[in-house]
This record gives sequence, C-alpha cells and structure tokens, in this order.
Amino acid sequence: MKKILAIIFATIALSSCKVDRTPFGSMESEKIDKSPEEAIDGLLNGVYGQLKAWSDPMHRLGEYAGDNMMIRGSSTDAFYEFVSFARTPNNSRLTTFWDSGYKAVAQASNIINMIPQGKSAAMDSKLGECYFVRGLMYFYLVRAYGRPYYQSPETNLGVPIVNGTPPNVIDLTLPDRATVKETYEQVISDLKKAETLISVNRGPIYASKEAAQAILSRVYLYMSGTYENPNRTYAQLSVDYADKVIGATSKYSLLSRAEFMKYNTFTPENNKETIFAIKRVASEFSGFDHYYGVGGMYSNIGGMGWGEMYASAKYIGLLNETGRNDWRPDKYKIVDARAAFIEPTYTKSAGGAYTEVFRFIKDDNGNTLNYAQDTVTRSGGTITCKERKDVYTLTPVDAAQEIYSINYKNGKTYTGVIDYLITLNRVYPQFYIVKCSREGEDSQLHSPVISRLGEVYLNRAEAYAKLQNYTSALDDLNRIRTRSIVGGGYTTLTAANAGDLIDKERQLELAYQAERSFDVFRNGKSLDRQYPGPQNQTTSILATDFRVVYYIPQSAINSYPGKLTQNPTN
Repeated sequence: MKKILAIIFATIALSSCKVDRTPFGSMESEKIDKSPEEAIDGLLNGVYGQLKAWSDPMHRLGEYAGDNMMIRGSSTDAFYEFVSFARTPNNSRLTTFWDSGYKAVAQASNIINMIPQGKSAAMDSKLGECYFVRGLMYFYLVRAYGRPYYQSPETNLGVPIVNGTPPNVIDLTLPDRATVKETYEQVISDLKKAETLISVNRGPIYASKEAAQAILSRVYLYMSGTYENPNRTYAQLSVDYADKVIGATSKYSLLSRAEFMKYNTFTPENNKETIFAIKRVASEFSGFDHYYGVGGMYSNIGGMGWGEMYASAKYIGLLNETGRNDWRPDKYKIVDARAAFIEPTYTKSAGGAYTEVFRFIKDDNGNTLNYAQDTVTRSGGTITCKERKDVYTLTPVDAAQEIYSINYKNGKTYTGVIDYLITLNRVYPQFYIVKCSREGEDSQLHSPVISRLGEVYLNRAEAYAKLQNYTSALDDLNRIRTRSIVGGGYTTLTAANAGDLIDKERQLELAYQAERSFDVFRNGKSLDRQYPGPQNQTTSILATDFRVVYYIPQSAINSYPGKLTQNPTN
C-alpha cells in the first residue's frame, strides 16, 4: 500500500490505549457508539502521541535556520541542511516532520468524523482538542512549506488539506496543495472550533480554549503583514485573541525574574506561564538515547548529549547590550535573565585553577570571523595578552565590567572581555545552551514549549505597533523586557524603531523555541549570520529567497495518490 495511505490510515499504537493495535480506518463504529468515552480517550492519546515524534524535527527546522546558534562544523546529519540552507527533497527529518504532522491530522480528523458532537459537554471538549491539534499541525506545516503570508497568499502554495480517511480508498485521489490563504483559513477554522468546543482545561500538556486563543494570536500576527505594510484587520485580531489569553489571570501568569531563570527545570504542569507544551518523560528515553533529544545538540550534561551547537556570538551580544553577563563561577552576575540559559564550559588547569584570557572576535582571512582567547598577564595597572609571539596592551572600555579593546596587528581595533578560558570544540568556545535541558533536573529531558504567556504579550506588542498604537505596544514590550533586565525598559517606541526593538525582544525571549527564522522572514526581513561559525557569514538570506521554505519530502510526492506540487528549486 502506498505510504500516504499508511499516514492517512494511522494506527493507534500506545500501550495505554485499549485499541492500541487496531487500524483506525477499520475500527467498528458500533464499538465507538457503545462506549464513546472509552474510545475517545484512547484515540485522543494517540493523537497526542504523534506530537512527540513531530516536535523533534519541528524544533530543528525552525531553530537551526535562525541566528541564535552556531554549530562547530559540518555534519552528515540531515539537520545540517537546516543550518546551511542547502535544501533538498530527500531529508529524513523533514520526512518525519511531514509524516508525523499528517498522522496527527488524520487521527484527529477521523475522531472528529466518527464521533458526533452533542453527546455531552465533556465529549465535545475532547473533540475540541482534536480540532486544536489539527489546526496546529496545519499551521506549522504551512509555515514550513508555504511562503510568508504577506507574499501573495492567494497564489502561493500551502499544503494539502486532507481531513480524515476518504470513504473510497480503492480509487483514491487526493487534492494537490491548497494555497497559503486556503491553508490559513483551515487553520483558523479549526482553532476557532477548538475555542468554541473546549470547556475543560486539563492543563498545559493538553489542548485548551486558551491554547487555541494563543495560537490564533500568533496566526493572525503571521497574517498581519510587515511593519512597512501592515494589515490592520489581522493585527487587530491578533490583539483580540491575545487579550483573551492575557485576561485568563486565574490560569496563567508571567513567572518572576528568579523563577523565569529556571524555566527549563519546571515540568509544564508546574509552570504557570506555559500554555501548551508537548509532554516528554524520561521513560521515553533509554540510557544514551538522551543524546538524541532536542537539548542533546546544545550541551552535554551528566555525560548526556553531543554538545556541538552553541549560542551564537550575535545572540550573546544581544544579551550583553545592557551590561555584561558574567558567567565566571566566582564572579557570576546575570544582567539579562535570559543569559541564565547559557553556560560556558570553563576549563581548569591540572592544578584546578582557571586561566584568565582576553576573548574577542577578529577577522581571519578576510570577512571570516573567529574567536580569539589570548592569555592575560597583569602587571600593576597594565594588562596585556599574548597571541603566539605577539603581545598586546589592553585599553579599558569599561574596566568595572572588564571590557577592553585591543589594537590588533591587522590594523583593526576589537572589543572583548577578560574571562576564563572556555573549552574549545574544534576552534569554537562552548557556550552551552540549556534552555532545552534539565526538566525536572533530568539531564536532557525537555517538553517542547509551543506557546507561553511571554510570547502572547510580544504578539500583542507587535500587533499594537502595526496598528500604530505605540503606547500600548511599549507597555507590553516592557512587561517582558523589564522582567529580564531590571530597569532595562525602553523609553520610547515609534514607527522608526518599533520593528527593530520588538523583533530584538522576540529574538531574546523566544530563542531556542523554534520561532526565530519564521519571525525574520514573515516580516520581510533578511537573515544575517555574521558571527563565528562554519555557516556562510557573508550572505544574507532574503525573505524572498526560495530557500526560505522547505521542499516537500520526495517520498511523500512519490507515494501521493494524485498530484503533489513541489516547491520551486530556485
């Protein structure tokens, strides 16, 4: 049977489900009619189960294509195409993303189609959860495979809309991809249906009315155009849905600064800021399989993880804009709370001492940026550093923060910091990222966060700015800004600076949540990665570049019963 049929006729394979090995398409309607409450619970668990496999490539294709991280070098793993923008249709991780997404769509749709509404409020609420998952999947699929909404959504292609198992599977022909506009209409229809039906909030690891509203605030933001050419109707709808979530004060609240700095360690059920997350538990991993979790590429904790991707110098620079974040164990000082999710791997000598270095970023071989960590010598009030045979005297820029400048041998002046030597992986200091690790203090356990209250405030801030309501936008922006940076609020927000400041705060706040690359391109901006790393440091990726969207997996095209149009190759 064709592979697409395996996706549509998805099986329920969770041990907790009494119908765990029954193909969904062959389930007897009499059994569902006889005990719908028992059936829907098992089937709904199967829908949520698909999100576990889906969430891994979802994170990687969204985050690795951004500028918050760098990788130590090239990789044979399929995810390296996300980093390098070398798009191909034969990518195993994209196949998992597509297949798992459509399995969730199929299973949610079959439940919707087979269990009628109106049996009870509790049953309708669970049907609403199915609508939420389906709308969520279509949204994430269309933002990966469809062009940004501001670019001709009426003609650009989104993804196929296939809502459940067709009655005639023998002579099956499925539709080609809907347009971006049609796909967004499906997303909105499903999420609004979820908002209407869900009456029971079972917590942040399940769909809820507020989760649907939070995603709707983001969906309408994606439809709200650019700062230069906004769509006021959609911007207002983004505000309206953000208002609903922010108004649910009995359910959600922003964490305090101190709590936020430990966000990654809380389980979703014990985090008042999390609206919806994909629940993971340690028993789903066996031993060194923790290497393969989302956090495993960003760090090695307790012997678990590859630790091959680090916070980019660009992201670290943003964290340090209002004051140096000092990660040295004996001088630890966090200015921006978001810096608590970064952990440099300081190395000690055989005697247990740290080596003091001057770290800065320099040009190598013309327009190639690399780190330097040069050993520091102090003599009275004079501080020098040595690179091979060259000795440089450092000039204070802010001595209290140990920020200095160096007049380098190539005739350029660089600014850097006195720090301790950080372990190198190849030639790059390991600035570990732990935002996707340590849930419940388990090394690499992480339940991917899909939406949280902090993002909803930023959604509303951007939408307000596109409505030219800069006073309200500033209030929302500073609510997030001042939580992380005490006294760091912006004083003014205008048409001239709103786009830059709001986008910067989204980058700082939502880093490592798979949002950054989409945020850049949906607002018509370019992605620049001029910082140390093997990525192309000199070429900007324009929002109109064909590589902004991913190729439909070739395996899906080959097995599709009907025409399935591929994305352009140039």
